[in-house]
Amino acid sequence: MERTTLHIPNISCGHCSATIERELGELQGVTSVYADPTTKMVTVEWEDPGSREGILNLLTEISFPAADA
Repeated sequence: MERTTLHIPNISCGHCSATIERELGELQGVTSVYADPTTKMVTVEWEDPGSREGILNLLTEISFPAADA
């Protein structure tokens, strides 16, 4: 299992967090997502066929790009 924590500057509220958790949770291979609007951090765990690249691409697609990814 892989795990990454990303800084997402666009998170501003619980709705943003819920959107990120829902969208990333639908990615194939993603097993866990936690988005914290206070710290603006998202922690994602995944296994094959998931990938860090796929997670980053989806975050950009839904207008929550990771900083310094």
